[in-house]
Order: sequence, then C-alpha cells, then structure tokens
Amino acid sequence: MHGYHGRYLRIDLATGQGTAIPLSEDVLRRVLGGAGLGTWLLLKESGAGYDALAPAAPLVFAFAPLAGTALNTTAKAAVVCKSPLTLRLNDAMISSVFALAGKATGYDALVVVGSRAGLNTLFIDGAEVRIEATPQLAGLSAREAEQGIRARWGEQWSVAAAGPAGEARVPFATLSHDGRHAGRGGAGAVLGSKGLKAIAVHGSARTTVADTAALDRLRQELKLASLGAGTEKYRTTGTLGNLLVFNRIGILPTDNFRGFSGAAAEGLSAERLFAEGKVVRATCADCMIGCEKRVVDSAGVQTRVEYENVYALGPLIGNWDMALVLEASRRCDEVGLDTITMGGTLAFAKECVERGLLDMPEIAQPAAGYLLTAIDRTARRAGAGALLALGSRALARHVGQGSEAFAPHVKGLELPGYHPGALQTLALGFAVGSRGADHNKSSAYDLDLSGKVERFALDVERIAAMVQLENDATLMDSLILCKFVRRAVRDLYADGAAMVAAVTGWVLTDGELRAAARRIHHLKKLFNQRQGWSASEDTLPARFFTAPAGACLPAQAGPADRSAPTIDAAQFQVARSRYYELRGWGPDGVLHTDPDVLRDLRLS
Repeated sequence: MHGYHGRYLRIDLATGQGTAIPLSEDVLRRVLGGAGLGTWLLLKESGAGYDALAPAAPLVFAFAPLAGTALNTTAKAAVVCKSPLTLRLNDAMISSVFALAGKATGYDALVVVGSRAGLNTLFIDGAEVRIEATPQLAGLSAREAEQGIRARWGEQWSVAAAGPAGEARVPFATLSHDGRHAGRGGAGAVLGSKGLKAIAVHGSARTTVADTAALDRLRQELKLASLGAGTEKYRTTGTLGNLLVFNRIGILPTDNFRGFSGAAAEGLSAERLFAEGKVVRATCADCMIGCEKRVVDSAGVQTRVEYENVYALGPLIGNWDMALVLEASRRCDEVGLDTITMGGTLAFAKECVERGLLDMPEIAQPAAGYLLTAIDRTARRAGAGALLALGSRALARHVGQGSEAFAPHVKGLELPGYHPGALQTLALGFAVGSRGADHNKSSAYDLDLSGKVERFALDVERIAAMVQLENDATLMDSLILCKFVRRAVRDLYADGAAMVAAVTGWVLTDGELRAAARRIHHLKKLFNQRQGWSASEDTLPARFFTAPAGACLPAQAGPADRSAPTIDAAQFQVARSRYYELRGWGPDGVLHTDPDVLRDLRLS
C-alpha cells in the first residue's frame, strides 16, 4: 500500500504490549489520515462519556499519507484525544521530525491506552515496544526531557514530551517536540495521566510512492508556491505581523475582551523586534516557509514569538511590556502550558478580582514577579495556581455570581486573539467548532476580512462559504498540509487529489476529497455527541451578546466613547440554524446516527 502502512499500533501500557491492527484501504480512502484517521480511531477505541484522564482513555498519534514524501509542509502529525479541559474532541497538530519518525515505525497511527505507575517513557522502534522508568525526568521541561532521553538512549530517537504541567495533569498542558507544541486542549495532561513523561519513536520503514515522476512535479510546484506571495507574511514577520494590523482595524482583544485595540500595541509589534535585530528564523522539517520566529536575548536564550502568545500574555491581561510578555511565553513553554488558555484564565481572574468576586489581589496588575510566579504555580497546581489550573470555564463555575457571562471560552477552550464582535463569521465558527474556540479549524476570518461581507453582522448568505472553509481546514489537517499554504495552492481539492493519487496510486477525484472532508467533520460531531454535547454549547460568552463589552480604556484605545461591538442574538440564532441545515444535521444540531449514516462513516 503506497503512502500508508495499512495498520496501526495499539499499545497497552498496563501490559507493555503493542498489537498491530490492520487498516483497510476502504477506511483510509474515507478518512485519509491525520485528524480524520485520528478521530475515526478515537471513536473506534473509546465509548460514551468516559473520563479523559482515565487509564482506558486513548491517546492517538495519527500520521498522514503525504508525510515522508518530502512534499513541502507535510511533516506534521495529529494528536487526538478527549480533552480534559473541554470534555470534547481535541485534535491538535504537532510538527517536524516526530511526525516523520513516527511514520517510519511502520504504522499509520499509534494508539496508547492504559497507564503505568511512576514516571515512564514509552519507546517504539518498529515492532519493538518497551517502557522504561524515567523518574529522573520529573519536573523537567519537554525540551530537557528530550535531551535527557537522547543522551541516555541515543540521538536516533524523536521524542514528544510533556512538561511539569503534564505531570500535574493540568487540563491545558501541552505536548511538545523540538519546541513545537500540540498546544491546545490538554494532550500533555492525558500523557501524564498514563504515567508517561514522553514517547520516543524510531524506525526504518519507508513511505513508498506510486508515481515518482508525478510526485516530483507536484513537489516542485508546492515548493514554488510556498515561496510565493501567499506565504510572504509568514516568511517575513511570522504571525506576529498580524498584531499591528489587527490593532488598527479594531479586532485585537484587550482586558478580557472589554476592549479591542490599544495605543501601546506598537511596543509589542514584530516590526519593533525586527528593527532591534533580535529575531531569528526557524523552520519545521520539510518546509520552505519558516514561519516560526524566535527572539534571542543577550545570553543567547531563544523564545518563541507568535501573535497568539503575545496577545494572550500581553493585551488580553493588560500587559504592554514586551520583555515581560516574552518571559511569560518562555515560562509557559518551559512548564508546558497553553499560552492562550493561560492568558485567558488570567484575564478572567483579573476581572473577577476587579469586580470583587475573587480574592486574588496579586493578579490585579501583571507585575513581573507575580505573572511568572502564577505560571509556575499553575503548572504545579500550587497555591492560587490550583484555581488558575482549572481554566476559565471551571474557574467561573467556582466563582459563580454571574461570572460565567464573561469567562472567555467556548466549550471550555479559551478564545484566541480575534474580537468576536468585529469578526462575526468567525464568531459563529468559534461557537460551533468541534474543538471549541479555535481559529485553526476554520479560517472564517478570511470571509470577514475579504470586504465581501459585513463583518459587524451575520447573515445566512455567507454560511455556505463558512462551511466550505471548515471543510478546507479539515482536509488540510487530514492530508496533512500546513494551513499556511492554503492561499498558495491553486485548488486545494484538485491539487490535493493529485498529490494523494501520485503517492497512493488511487484513482481519486476532487469530489472524493470533498466528501471525505464532510465525513470527517461528521465524525468529530459524532464523537462530541457521544461525550454529551448539546446545542447549548454552540454559543459564545453572554458578554458578546448583551450590553457593549465595556468602553475601551482611553489611555490604550483612543476615544473613551468607543465600545466593543456586540453580536445580535437573533441574527446569531438564525445563522446557527442555517449552519446546522447546511451540515445536514437536525434543527437541534444533532447528527442522527441512523444505520445509513453509520454505514457511510464505516463505524458499523
């Protein structure tokens, strides 16, 4: 089977045994790989309403047909599990060599179940599976754990590890490899719940291709596209280049979404960092884009700098000190915490303190000492960090007193750096997202910023285009292609079908890929339904529907009479109903699991 190995490896940590289980061509054609295969396996290996941190809870690493072919931007794997933060589907991407080495083990996915006492590392080398007790790695960052494993067992190992937050089962703990993170949703906590610090992979299985000449041509075309205008922003300033643009057009959230721009934003900009000559470029394996930018300090220490971590640990919590933002971001990466959830929870807690709802006065100002201490304590659930480790949804339930109205999450996942009132197509995308508020599972903001729709309102005419953008993202996460090439390829479905055909030898149409994207989205919905989803979750915090979210602070956002835009609740409900209709779900948003639907999804 070209492009695939036709099997996955199921590892039971309780017994230490790995079992190879066949994957048919029929299944692989229907769910492809990555997020599609990972979700299918999660459904296959789990039941309804299970505990995300229970020993039986599966943790899936799913590879993809294009990985290992040297096609540009394909060195990614999907990490799929039930999120301990949202209690819904979590499908995160992890980049670079781990994906290639994982596929070289000779399997299309790794499914880890069970648990082991103590702190351990799981080693997978082709058919060989072994578990080593590694108590010496306790408390180390993911990077330090990687280095320690290679120093002890050899440089051939590619390692995905959790930091101290994963060991403490903080529900927004990350899982990381080589400074890249499966960052959102708590995959690191699931790893820690199994008594694992890390998973190390190695193998020699090759990814064979059906048509070398066709693949070489497609590889060259994708390489050139990756160096074109569609990726220029990412190659030059990285995602932080968005910050000043978003600030100028009023979509940069500040002070827990009470504001939407800030006069001090210039000090947090990519332009400032580049002018100071502090930025170096990094890249994933098999990638020409090099979107990752790192700031180097006088001691040579590098800190990842992206729009989302700067937004979440800066404007969102009222912090406009770039040095402190970078140090807080570096500290989150060290201890293994998702920066967006950390920032969102801090912003929420700070507003609760200001309203007199929470006795945690030290976070009212993001002073360097406390901000960094709060991150460290959250990772270890120590002191006030035990409350912050809940995330904003669970913390709001603890605080009560109406605080749920301004806790910045959807389905428990904190909102990324786009003000929903100013990007209302994206706001609906956040609300209905299978993972919660996630800008990576839909580029609905492309519609809002296209000039073709009114971004401060919602109408049903745009919903079909929004559904298509969701399907596009689902396809890219399943093939896997980096989202940053979405504007570089000529036709995602035609080009994707050509790539899959060259790799696998299948006679494949773009229509089959469109059907696969829809099917995979149904699988995500079905998983969430089995875990207790209801339509009441497909919404936004009440703050965005009620009175204006609060006048912007004059010192930060210009005229004091400017208020954050809000969403018309009636328009939102109509648009959501149209979304359900176009998805083929019932008026209540339910995918009805009749035998015909299950047969199409190949789950019965």
